Amino acid sequence: MIDFERESRTPYSEAYTILDDGGIVGRIDIHYQGETVNATLCTTADASEERIQELIDAADERLVMTAYPYREDFVVAVWRGSPAGVYSDDDDDDEEEDEDTFRLN
Repeated sequence: MIDFERESRTPYSEAYTILDDGGIVGRIDIHYQGETVNATLCTTADASEERIQELIDAADERLVMTAYPYREDFVVAVWRGSPAGVYSDDDDDDEEEDEDTFRLN
């Protein structure tokens, strides 16, 4: 079963991790712009066209239509690949580092 775990939310956008049977299968960023909803779907490199459509349909039904039921179009850009990690420039160490250095969390 496809589940969505919200990562962040602003007044006009949301980001979700996509899970299937407890494993991460992708991420979707959704942006609400007037009558059109735009999204970027990132999924695994081996995702088939059928799987991509299944993820888009689930996002539309469970996320977009519940937040903005009167939208005219849902446009999704799809990326296939592999996760490289989450990087941050938040410095938890006492060491002095270049503040523009991003590290894998």
